[in-house]
Amino acid sequence: PAVPGFLHLGGLRTALYNYIFAKKHRGTFILRVEDTDQNRVVPGAAEGIEDMLDWAGIPPDESPRRGGSFGPYQQSLRLDLYRRASEVLLERGAAYRCFCTAQRLHLLKKEALRSQQTPRYDNRCRHLSPAEVAEKLSQGLPWVVRFRLETGVEPFQDLVYGWSKHEVAEVEGDPVILKGDGFPTYHLANVVDDHSMGISHVLRGAEWLTSTSKHLLLYKAFGWDPPQFGHLPLLLNKDGAKLSKRQGDIFLERFAQEGYLPEALLDIITNCGSGFTEKQMGRTLEELISQFEIDRITTHSALLDLEKLPEFNRIHLTRHIENEGLRQKLIRDLQLLVEHVYGDQQVDQEVLEKEYVEQVLLLRKGHISLLKTLVSSDYSYLWVRPSVTREQLQTLSAEVDEIGKLVLGLMTRQTAALTVEELNKELKSLQKQTRETKYSTMMKLLRLALSGQQHGPSVAEMMVTLGPKEVCGRIHKALS
Repeated sequence: PAVPGFLHLGGLRTALYNYIFAKKHRGTFILRVEDTDQNRVVPGAAEGIEDMLDWAGIPPDESPRRGGSFGPYQQSLRLDLYRRASEVLLERGAAYRCFCTAQRLHLLKKEALRSQQTPRYDNRCRHLSPAEVAEKLSQGLPWVVRFRLETGVEPFQDLVYGWSKHEVAEVEGDPVILKGDGFPTYHLANVVDDHSMGISHVLRGAEWLTSTSKHLLLYKAFGWDPPQFGHLPLLLNKDGAKLSKRQGDIFLERFAQEGYLPEALLDIITNCGSGFTEKQMGRTLEELISQFEIDRITTHSALLDLEKLPEFNRIHLTRHIENEGLRQKLIRDLQLLVEHVYGDQQVDQEVLEKEYVEQVLLLRKGHISLLKTLVSSDYSYLWVRPSVTREQLQTLSAEVDEIGKLVLGLMTRQTAALTVEELNKELKSLQKQTRETKYSTMMKLLRLALSGQQHGPSVAEMMVTLGPKEVCGRIHKALS
């Protein structure tokens, strides 16, 4: 995939389809960094992209970092290759030197816009004689190399859009392929690199579809066989607008920081698109690879509804909690979160022990969308054990000991895991065994004994989340 800046959801989707296609056909997935536009190069962006592909679980087989037998994988390190390629085209008459100044090009553009036409270069330097070219070179005038667009483009079969062709020569001027600074433009660099790296298939965004005829003319001028192209329909907001990069809210770093699982992102961006035999939530990368068929990609834009992302994440988080291997990483992540959020409060070391943290995860499985929810204020009772005195509880009800005994009895009787609904029924029947304590008062008393708080989730939910052992420990402590 082409990557000038940091990786966002559109770029992730392009990378993902390339990755899936490569793995499906036992091919090689290559990351090549296109940094030939020196005005747009962002320091650290290439490393950031590779970090994010690794995070997403779709690492390239060959890349600037990993290397490979067709390197370097950074276009700014391949300038000699492009210079030689442009010389071949100049010798063959398929390209020419253009001496037009930036000022002249600007005036052409202004004139076109004034007469409501699409700006295009007028191919003026195409008609210079060899003597005129030699004269301008001897004067030391700056120049660029332009490719001569020919009419009579042959149609090509796109893997997604089917038969396609664009008469580029009729709608645009000859494109620059080598700039004055010795750097190539996208058109030349990609054609030269795809050929020299032995690329067989290119999957890229549909915005490049109209340029493909131009690229095929370049292949023809070199006498090379082109790869097969497949153009992916655009990824848009659910209202059909372009995804906004402005707020930075579609960049992968943000989702990683917020604690979304990469699997949830891969799942949602393929779910809103096409190319798969089935459409269900919760698909793993292995399932995506086995279900992928390139001819199932439709040309409709993919509409992404990010409001559904928490639900996708809930499903994948549940799968991670259920899987013993994946659960170990979640336990470590949650321990770190607890230390980070509650470190300066009286956190008992016992609540950071693996067994307790693991039990919390297993009990909240399916109820939470993000791991960090478990360190929100609603769940502070899990990590900060209350220091409640017996006197505080007695101000609520004189029957503190009786209530305590009843609840301890209930907790030790319960061998199977209770649900919140069942526990609510049990607590109601316990209250009937007290002499004068009202149900609401009993709940207040239990909430205080279990969390030291007056507000928060229901007592039954607290008890289920804490588990019988911790509930009994906290009641014993409050009564002693």
